Amino acid sequence: MVKQAMVVGLGQFGMSVARALAERGVEVLAVDERDERVRVAAGFVAEAACFDAIEGDLLARTVPARRDVCICAIGDEAKEASIICTALMRQNGAPRVIARANDDVMARILTLVGAHQVVNPEKQFGERFASQILHEGIMGELKLGEDLLITELRPPATFVGHSLIDLQLPRRYGVTVVAIRRAGSAGVILPEPQSPVSASDVLIVVAKPGAVQQMMERT
Repeated sequence: MVKQAMVVGLGQFGMSVARALAERGVEVLAVDERDERVRVAAGFVAEAACFDAIEGDLLARTVPARRDVCICAIGDEAKEASIICTALMRQNGAPRVIARANDDVMARILTLVGAHQVVNPEKQFGERFASQILHEGIMGELKLGEDLLITELRPPATFVGHSLIDLQLPRRYGVTVVAIRRAGSAGVILPEPQSPVSASDVLIVVAKPGAVQQMMERT
């Protein structure tokens, strides 16, 4: 069954989310009060509508209760609108509401009015980018909830030629290799504990925040 999503606020963040969901086969309704943004989104989403989402009657007509997820991507330039829109989504029965906030105070307010999840894209990007600046081997990070990260990294020189059994990463650092991107292989492969790590490998690991950075500093 095709999933349905609504994205309100088509700034850079909202437009990126709408496009990414559409590319993954989600049926997206994109909403903004600026006609030029709606016209852009109409080129790749299932439906695009131009109206002010804080108008309760207009938002209700989109039937948030039928959407698998409703995303309020309105930015800092309209905090009041973001709060009202988030509250209206919940009042109209949206089963899952994700809202955007750029500071802790706004995040608390959005949670109080009903957001199931609050994201801070600028903060999250900054944290990921800082890790890449400090450790050249780290290629990217993705949060899994509040207490786990998936990280892509190039193996330190001290890992090369050693097997995962030899390295004992879970015991020594709390880091688990769940997949490997290997030159000559299509996509990712499951790690073979006895196979030596190659310098051209990209390790995909799961760990608690900070564990990978500590490992990179100690190797």
